[in-house]
Amino acid sequence: MPWIQAHLIVSKEQTSLAELVFENMGAVSITLGDARDEPVLETLPDEIRLWSLVKVTALFEFSSSISDMIRQDINQAFNRDINQQLAIEILQDQDWERAWLEFFKPMKFGNKLWICPTGHSISQQDAVVIELDPGLAFGTGTHPTTALCLEWLDQQNLTNSSIIDYGCGSGILAIAALKLGAHHATGIDYDPQALKASYDNAEKNRVTENLSLFDTNQPPPDQADILIANILAGVLIELAPQLTNLVKANGQIVLSGILSAQVDAVLAAYSNEFSMLPVIEREGWVRLEGSKKHQVIVQE
Repeated sequence: MPWIQAHLIVSKEQTSLAELVFENMGAVSITLGDARDEPVLETLPDEIRLWSLVKVTALFEFSSSISDMIRQDINQAFNRDINQQLAIEILQDQDWERAWLEFFKPMKFGNKLWICPTGHSISQQDAVVIELDPGLAFGTGTHPTTALCLEWLDQQNLTNSSIIDYGCGSGILAIAALKLGAHHATGIDYDPQALKASYDNAEKNRVTENLSLFDTNQPPPDQADILIANILAGVLIELAPQLTNLVKANGQIVLSGILSAQVDAVLAAYSNEFSMLPVIEREGWVRLEGSKKHQVIVQE
């Protein structure tokens, strides 16, 4: 089976947005490279320093429509036509996922939550481990938006709580919630591949009995104690009424996939219904959280 590889040239400030768009589309792998001969020298330990112009390369399973979808989603995310910066090619079959695993190591989020790929183990005695390999849908913990959500979950007492993971991708947030004590999780996504990946990953982590999966076109599930949505800001704003209705009174909402410049617009869409807390920012991306206000009905 052939594969589709997309190369997008962006500034270093736009790199995270390009990564997020490709990951949301189900990229098997994403790599960053120098778009012009500009070596990065003398980096500090654990420092990640990007070139001023970055080539973002994403690998996708082949389909007849994927090239058009890539162009459409990239232009929509950047709000302009950037096709001149985008190149798409067909590659012959290779075991790309397995090759990528050589570079994918266990990652810790918060005090005890770990994502552990095949062939690795965690020595921490009280570790909560999610067994997950890089796959065909967004969400392996590598992007700052996903990491911010995982760290939030690690900090919560989720015992007996219900959670909705809206835009579930790989199911990583729903699975993390269940492993951390939630009694039920619901994953919602428009992409059938994401729903399949979520089920497969839940099965691998032995939590399928407590997981429900829904297409976005299906009737909405029951309200939940917590709703997490790690999607792009424009979609969060558009879906604000729907997402609000999925949260119980006094329940919590966690929103990610938001760039720093988009915070005010997202807050405006949710502040009437939620008491929002100060923002948490990382690498230009923001996590918002809030508690649903208790509405008092006054009878005349």
